[in-house]
Amino acid sequence: MNLQGVLKQLITAPGLLVVPGAYDAIGVRLIEQAGFSAAYMTGAGTSLARGYPDLGLLTMSEMVENAAGMVRSASVPLIADADTGFGNELNVTRTVREYEERGVAAIHLEDQVMPKRCGHTEGKEVVSRQEFIAKIRAAVAARRSADFLLIARTDARAVLGFDEAVWRANAALDAGADMAFVEAPQSVEEAARVPGKVHGPCLINIVPGGKTPVSDLHDAESMGYKLAILPGFMLMTTIDAADAALASLQASMCLAPARMSIGDLFRRFDADRWDALRHQFIEPNRESA
Repeated sequence: MNLQGVLKQLITAPGLLVVPGAYDAIGVRLIEQAGFSAAYMTGAGTSLARGYPDLGLLTMSEMVENAAGMVRSASVPLIADADTGFGNELNVTRTVREYEERGVAAIHLEDQVMPKRCGHTEGKEVVSRQEFIAKIRAAVAARRSADFLLIARTDARAVLGFDEAVWRANAALDAGADMAFVEAPQSVEEAARVPGKVHGPCLINIVPGGKTPVSDLHDAESMGYKLAILPGFMLMTTIDAADAALASLQASMCLAPARMSIGDLFRRFDADRWDALRHQFIEPNRESA
């Protein structure tokens, strides 16, 4: 079974699927080696890793190529941020096909005005109901396989209120989306109401320091969510660890002992397999000499 089908099975299985976020091939490999069943490509992290804030400054090609590298580097399904689809229904059509061709298992598309903003910051704007649902219809029509999952994200809660966000989530599901993503509910009570109000599987986005008031994944599961993404978890952990290490180096001018050798580090990224591949071609020449 391909990884798109694997993700579909994981989401339809009982319980909550917990998916940490990464922004590069190193992160997705670490997520896989930690034992998680799927990974998430964070759009914010992808933007920050290229030196830009999360303000819709990256192109579709930049996002897709980052996703392609992450898919290539792990054997778990990847869910990826696809922002607004990068334009109108025609752009959405190409966006879906580009991600799907790279082996991404699922994407989410949102209803923000482009250029968009991080869902946990102020100043968001959303498109009309009609434009959002037209994009979802275009995305459904564009995919080649029904195993490629389409997640409809609405940021309407912050702009037009909770009821409008629920309406948009349900309308997107009616238009063929596989899962609904109501971004940034503003209280625990609101977060708990979403799975009951939305007529299909729901995603919750848990961002440390963000607006979603849920931090315990057991609570998210008991509320009825099927998928929890943690886009900022590894990003913030990495920054905190790097800040601490650099401050220690600056103060002491001494390097802390390494926790693994260089050889072990490379083995975590398939050095042994690549070495074996090379020798597969070298050894026959030695035998014939």
